[in-house]
Amino acid sequence: MKLISYQYNGKDSYGAVVGDRVVDLGEVYGGRAPDLKAFIAADLALDASAKVAAAKATLPLNEVTLQPVIPNPGKIFCIGLNYGEHIRETGKEVTEKPVIFLRVADSQVAHGEDIVRPRVSERLDYEGEIAIVIGKGGRHISEADSWSHIAGYSCYNDGSVRDWQVHTSQWAPGKNFWKTGAFGPWMVTADEIAPDQKMTLVTRLNGQELQRATTDMMVHSIPRQIAYISAFLPLAAGDVIVTGTPGGVGNKRTPQVFMKPGDVCEIEVDAIGVLRNGIRDE
Repeated sequence: MKLISYQYNGKDSYGAVVGDRVVDLGEVYGGRAPDLKAFIAADLALDASAKVAAAKATLPLNEVTLQPVIPNPGKIFCIGLNYGEHIRETGKEVTEKPVIFLRVADSQVAHGEDIVRPRVSERLDYEGEIAIVIGKGGRHISEADSWSHIAGYSCYNDGSVRDWQVHTSQWAPGKNFWKTGAFGPWMVTADEIAPDQKMTLVTRLNGQELQRATTDMMVHSIPRQIAYISAFLPLAAGDVIVTGTPGGVGNKRTPQVFMKPGDVCEIEVDAIGVLRNGIRDE
């Protein structure tokens, strides 16, 4: 299934995308699962698939306002320096353990919503990535068991304000400007993507391809990321792990390329879909 969070007629809900229609699962599950995070925590995907197949009342997809896939994640972990080409272009070294930083929910926008270039910088860079959404929570999850803890996969643009990212050794300011990251358009449930399936990630700015990689090129695999993070914090349903960007970021190009108002950035993952956002000034 393709699951989305959205607003329709002023009401927040979530549902399953079927072609150009949406089955409103918030209406189906009501108080039992009022949002997509609660739906995931209640492990309702299998039950919902039958209801979606039988549904007759649906909404037009083009009439709902999409939200970030999980609008209210408990935690957003991002993996830095996780593709060899990106490590080389930044002049860094491969690390024995994953490089991890955090994003906050307010730094995200949905598919189709404009990413906001902040008034204090013009160095807004793209970073195409694949996000995983945790289904079954846990602590000290082994790499062998990690796939069973994934609810689904989505596209992510880890938009980064480069000058603010390097003010100090801590990246958090440059990675958390309001509405600079993007998450969507939907979550493809894990039953539709095989464990360790090779996925292709492509980033385009105004139609020009700037990044391309496959998931087998990751330095630290998805199972290793889950195992490492769950060793220091319990993972919970709806938590998000953004798995790293490949080489080709704008900051390291000659000449440099940054997102500016009027641009359109696309993050495409072959097994998921296309995340598309315009850019505007704050």
